[in-house]
Amino acid sequence: MRIGLTGGASTPEKIIEQARRAEAEGFHSLWYASLVQGDPLVAMALAGRETSTIELGTAVLQTYPCHPLLQAQRAASVVAAMGRPGLTLGLGPSHEANIRGRYGLSYDHPGRGSEEYLRILTALLRGEAVDFTGQDWTTRAPAGTVQAAHPVPVLLAALSPRMLRVAGENADGAILWMAPAAAIERHVEPRVTAAAKAAGRPAPRIVAGLPVVVHDDEQEARSAVAAGSVMYADSPAYRRILAIGGVDSPAAAAIVGDEASVEAQLRALLDAGATDIHAHVVPAGDDVRGSLKRTRDLLRELAG
Repeated sequence: MRIGLTGGASTPEKIIEQARRAEAEGFHSLWYASLVQGDPLVAMALAGRETSTIELGTAVLQTYPCHPLLQAQRAASVVAAMGRPGLTLGLGPSHEANIRGRYGLSYDHPGRGSEEYLRILTALLRGEAVDFTGQDWTTRAPAGTVQAAHPVPVLLAALSPRMLRVAGENADGAILWMAPAAAIERHVEPRVTAAAKAAGRPAPRIVAGLPVVVHDDEQEARSAVAAGSVMYADSPAYRRILAIGGVDSPAAAAIVGDEASVEAQLRALLDAGATDIHAHVVPAGDDVRGSLKRTRDLLRELAG
């Protein structure tokens, strides 16, 4: 079972320690949010230099504030700093409240913009020339403008039908957040796989991200998830994917229960079409350290 954890810590030293420990314990990946240490790519460069096999991915970098040519150059720089393969770019247009409200940028065409962005970015990461004039993004760069020492897979944060098509046609797959197993089976996997097949691309990765809590009191566990999920509960995009999955809140979508129940729910995600699991470990109850350890111990066993 390919299992990764949420990455990120408060200091560079702890970021490196976290990555070393996750690799030593057999986890396959760490996934870094867009605000980790101000820029997750810096944290990933540090962690990548001190590890050898673990995949380091973004979940996710915002497209709008960073031109695709600059994004590709940043990714190539991180790969060079790491000195090894293992960087994966998870990208997405973020949300209107963030892009329009915080940056003052247009959010009129996130689907179209994402498609143009990926077409430019993936070509640049392959070292190809790009001469593209789009409605949202334009780039003119000769071959070799970006020279990545190792391949950099690209995943798109995709939940809507259009974004899933774009992910299948232009990326290596989709990275999800808050998509229950039923939504993956009925909505995500059929669309992204069909789009990849129609485009002549390999079968896509589908990275399923959800909160995970191993805990005997289910209500207490779901309350712990709810406390840290207010922003997701208020997002139209997440509300839609939750509804498709047959639940009404992030707390209801979370993977919670004892060891046997959590294992069964994680396997259900894979049966539904996910290829990887991004587990965001949430503590529950008064014994925070004990709760984190219990969940991590199970995930480590399953990853091994």
